[in-house]
Amino acid sequence: MVDVQGTVADGYEPVRDAFRANLTERGDRGAAVAVYRDGHKVADLWGGLADPRGREPWTEGTAQVVRSVTKGPAAAVLHLLHQRGRLDLDAPVGTYWPEFKAAGKERVPVRHLLTHRAGLPALDTPLTPEQALDGVSGPSAVAAQEPVWEPGTAHGYHAQTYSWLLGELVRRVTGRSLGRWFAEEIAAPLGLDLWIGLPADQAHRVGRIAEVEAPPAPASAGLRVRPKREVADAWRDPHSLTRRAFGAIDPQPDENAPAYRAAELAASAGVATARSLARFYAALIGDLGDGTRRLYAPATLTQARTEESAGPDRVLLVATRFGLGYMLHGPSSPMLGPGSFGHSGRGGSLAFADPETGLAFAYVTNSLQKSVTSDPRAQALVRALRKSAAHGDG
Repeated sequence: MVDVQGTVADGYEPVRDAFRANLTERGDRGAAVAVYRDGHKVADLWGGLADPRGREPWTEGTAQVVRSVTKGPAAAVLHLLHQRGRLDLDAPVGTYWPEFKAAGKERVPVRHLLTHRAGLPALDTPLTPEQALDGVSGPSAVAAQEPVWEPGTAHGYHAQTYSWLLGELVRRVTGRSLGRWFAEEIAAPLGLDLWIGLPADQAHRVGRIAEVEAPPAPASAGLRVRPKREVADAWRDPHSLTRRAFGAIDPQPDENAPAYRAAELAASAGVATARSLARFYAALIGDLGDGTRRLYAPATLTQARTEESAGPDRVLLVATRFGLGYMLHGPSSPMLGPGSFGHSGRGGSLAFADPETGLAFAYVTNSLQKSVTSDPRAQALVRALRKSAAHGDG
């Protein structure tokens, strides 16, 4: 038996049951899940090991690298700068970052950086891990890069380049790094254990992530576990746009290394607890139960989750939907319902908000399975949450 710690409010027992099944049946070695409803925490659970190959237990304070889940909190920096009148989402990026105008990018608007329409998912020359983390090479590379397609005419997931595109833009607008701005203007006021650039004094709290094999899915699960042939072929082809986008850093960095966790990579290196991710998304859509005011004004919330990109994704090779910096609910990235917005992380983690129900959800795992946008463990929890929410409505 796996010892699941934490609490759930009455009616949210299905979330606890699904979480326990993740740890006992679906391959999770260590994980946490949290849910807010109408600004109040209704589920906060954790269990397993802080290191998939270790012995130390996952504790109440364990935080974890959440990969592309980071993109959602990072997008909030740009939305709040816009809300405060500091950033025009329709202005050319070159207005704030003159070097970005190179290679035919003079008219690329800021919003295209958030909607994966800038045509910059890959680099002609990948960065080494050292270059990717130095804060200079990445912005220089994307500023000089010629777009893969005419910006605005298509979309394709900017898996890694999102880090340098958003990070440098925020630095040019504010004089602060994106991670510092997030820490001072969002994380501190909300009391979040959520970092885009992990402070050295918090390193002891972070577990390790590792690739693990997913157990075979039962026939009754109704889940397609094998990707389409086109997708599988793209992952095998080192010259495909899929591989080049995810390989913009080559060789792949050690995501457990202190230097990686400390780097302010807005695409992939955020560190968080599930509890803080859920609280963050709860604060986007409403006031919190402790009196903390919402982050997004109604117009900003509408702006964030209005569809900007939809259809065939040139990198992921499936149909995807994006708002401004957020994945939107759809077949390739299922969340709670049509109005949900958030972001998954390759390997399993997921966080989102659903304004229609007042729910905010976060699942964090250290056991990275072969998933990009739709993980069976996360989806089991979402189904349980849907059942719980229906119970609460009744």
